[in-house]
Amino acid sequence: MTDATAYVLLEDGTRFDGEACGADGHAVGEFVFTTGMSGYQESMTDPSFAGQLIAYTYPHIGNYGVSSQAMESERAWARAAIMREACNREDAPTAERGWLDWLSDCGVQAISGVDTRSLVMHIREAGAMRGGVFPAAMPEAEARELIDAEPPMAGQDLARLVTPDRVSHHGWPGDGVGRGVSGDESLSGGGGFVGPHIAVIDTGIKASMVRELIARGARVSLHPCTSTPEELLAEDPDAVFLSNGPGDPAALSYIVETVRALVGRKPVWGICLGHQLLCRAVGLETFKLPFGHHGANHPVRDLQTGRVEITSQNHGFAALGPGGARTIDKDEPVHWETDFGAAALSHVNLYDRTVEGLELLDVPGGTVQYHPEAGPGPHDSLYLFDRFLQRIAEAA
Repeated sequence: MTDATAYVLLEDGTRFDGEACGADGHAVGEFVFTTGMSGYQESMTDPSFAGQLIAYTYPHIGNYGVSSQAMESERAWARAAIMREACNREDAPTAERGWLDWLSDCGVQAISGVDTRSLVMHIREAGAMRGGVFPAAMPEAEARELIDAEPPMAGQDLARLVTPDRVSHHGWPGDGVGRGVSGDESLSGGGGFVGPHIAVIDTGIKASMVRELIARGARVSLHPCTSTPEELLAEDPDAVFLSNGPGDPAALSYIVETVRALVGRKPVWGICLGHQLLCRAVGLETFKLPFGHHGANHPVRDLQTGRVEITSQNHGFAALGPGGARTIDKDEPVHWETDFGAAALSHVNLYDRTVEGLELLDVPGGTVQYHPEAGPGPHDSLYLFDRFLQRIAEAA
């Protein structure tokens, strides 16, 4: 490309040229790719992408603009967007701004015209790695120094970066429905019904998760990830929810110890990072995946129903199976012996056979690795919120 105004550089020296189309400057972080055909704004504002640069596999990104209703948090968390062909339209019925204008306003670097197919194939073969998006005027030697100075994702505690600094309450009659979401009374828990109270350890929860809980009548309190067990139990919640979030679960021992003190005292349910944290709290181990699961088209089998669901995922780590296995060979609810009794596999990934969920059998608790709230993505797994609330009722 003779008119390149920006370039992508990976830590192994691989380079892709393109055209700068976002905020000025450069961005470094871990390169990951997401396979969703839509939901680019939801991905960009998902706190789970903190510290990462997103390569979009779908060729056209920005087709339908951006809107406030697509915000999963109050800001963009991913550091850059890498695209084959970026669009800046705002002619969709819900559009409030053009995608590229919004990225610039958010201070997010972006590049278009990149051979994203080759980039993704390289990451799939070599694994996720550090890299950056740089203006063409920056010498490669300087860019390499910036990449080398960026810490690897393994070992990073990014939960402290995305967690709130104080407790907030959502879903009580007359309240709004959570961060980044308008206060629609139809979802606010009004009408006099008082549903279960769920205390959330907020390691980067998405607004759509709060919205789905409130839509089912729950009252939600979001707590900083540094909260103690006593602080989480102070209002006597009916259950504890462990949210999605960024970084390495092995670096979050302080949260793991908090969760460990809650298991058996309250029903505990975890999603994504929350799944990994609950696994570690009951004595299981986690490991870094070669390139993670990111996108809205990942098949998962629910072993309790036998159904195959198409799921939305965004994580770079996974839990080890029984005996330390990284994959599960059969579609059967294999068992672990944990520090809190037995646990059974509840979901398995049909792409790479990794653990996608488990259920604690001797104390109330369970997890799923993916994002059932469908923000963005298919609605196949929304029923899991109903299953969670049913488990709370059964444990009461």
